[in-house]
Amino acid sequence: MKRFIAAVMLLFGMANVFAVETPTDYVLGPGDVIRVSVFQNPDLTTEARVSESGSISFPLLGSVAVGGKTQAGAEGAIAKALRDGGFVLKPQVTLLLTQIRGSQVAVLGQFNRPGRYPLETANLRLSDMMATAGGIAQTGGDTVVVSGVRDGKQFKKEVDVTGMLRKGDASLDIPLQGGDTIFVDRSPVFYIYGEVQRPGSFRLERDMSVMQALASGGGMTLRGTLRGLEVHRRDPNGKVQVIKPTLADVLQPDDIVLVKESLF
Repeated sequence: MKRFIAAVMLLFGMANVFAVETPTDYVLGPGDVIRVSVFQNPDLTTEARVSESGSISFPLLGSVAVGGKTQAGAEGAIAKALRDGGFVLKPQVTLLLTQIRGSQVAVLGQFNRPGRYPLETANLRLSDMMATAGGIAQTGGDTVVVSGVRDGKQFKKEVDVTGMLRKGDASLDIPLQGGDTIFVDRSPVFYIYGEVQRPGSFRLERDMSVMQALASGGGMTLRGTLRGLEVHRRDPNGKVQVIKPTLADVLQPDDIVLVKESLF
């Protein structure tokens, strides 16, 4: 049985070839590497890289345009050219995509290794690309914005990384396509000043309370008091509001926590 399978693979020119798993609507682009076989014509078996102009060099035919076509479309184009040229009467063409290079994703913002990365496989997902880029930097936020084109329309989705990874929500781990952009903004911060051990700016964690903010600042000094605690916050119009918070109140981005000095 094993010998039979090996013989079939050799017949189709498929031995020792590992095809990339791709959706049927994947469009070939420059840099993609494909392997083309023609049934009962082993001399026509060709492995080629799609050029910048979208073409490959194929025996008997010379340059054949496959860029911008799906796998089935490229098979049909090669078969038609072989038939029209009188080279093969009824060509049965099989095309395998062995390496994807033409499709790239731009990874921008607060990643450890931002840049442009190729889609090595057509079913690459967001978490895979985040890992390729070294993960989100310490200065990055918890939300990833993925933008691109789907079905000819502009596409944009905000992904909660905490929900995707820590909670295991696989529905957020969306598949990527060539031309997508992944962006992570800086993490929101808050500021704490006055009678605290370590005044300054700190990363604002999700649902962070005033008490947790005080802990981030190392706690109050001996002169500090909770009675004069204030939070300065800008409203949508840019006007600063002074809030007298409780320790359980949740902070917002760019809040300023002020710990005053005790008068006694």
